[in-house]
Amino acid sequence: MITRLQKAIADAGFTSRRKAEDLIRQGRIFVNDKKANLGDKVSLGDKVYIDGKKINIDVDEDLKILIYNKPLGEETAKVAGEKKTVFDNLPKLKTGRWIALGRLDINTTGLLLFCNNGNLADKIIHPRNNLDREYLARIRGKPKKEELDKLLRGIKIDGDILKFTDLVKGRETTSHSWFAMVIKEGKNRAVRKLWNNIGYEVSRLKRVRLGPIFLPANLKPGEFRFLENKEFHKLVKDS
Repeated sequence: MITRLQKAIADAGFTSRRKAEDLIRQGRIFVNDKKANLGDKVSLGDKVYIDGKKINIDVDEDLKILIYNKPLGEETAKVAGEKKTVFDNLPKLKTGRWIALGRLDINTTGLLLFCNNGNLADKIIHPRNNLDREYLARIRGKPKKEELDKLLRGIKIDGDILKFTDLVKGRETTSHSWFAMVIKEGKNRAVRKLWNNIGYEVSRLKRVRLGPIFLPANLKPGEFRFLENKEFHKLVKDS
């Protein structure tokens, strides 16, 4: 929900609406990085500062964010035909629609977040936030240290420099290696492209974290749950 700035400040219990208007006129209120003006509107995710101190504006009870454990084989975009999509398992909304905060390809499983407010979704997923995206991957073969170092330094792929900001090796079998990795890039198939660039195939890929939100261990593939208030505020605060 979008509301006038002075009303949001009053609803937050900071001061009266009239006093908030005076503070705006005096140039003492900023919204995000911009000095506020009378008539400005805010929505959840906007950061409001009065005399340099951040205040928490009220959360609209109608705003919802849910976490979904995507199974293998589901599309994250609605396409024509009979293909199953992640939206088939989400709860129905009385109004509006679910908006995915980023996507996973059909062969990638794990954490997806959905929001019923487009403005909030855009704020959270915007590239300026540098959200961590953490994955677990099973790689065919046994990469060497110098190859892993290359993934951390960065590789130019399709005109973009892609890299992992963290890369930890896990267990190893005779033919595969497991890795946990973090990437800030939200480009399509970025993780697979990085591994493919150094000559390795990703045989299994699962996202386990987006920003401060982790995939719950008890959330089975195809299941969802709404974010708890603490998680909700943490995700919005970091955006």
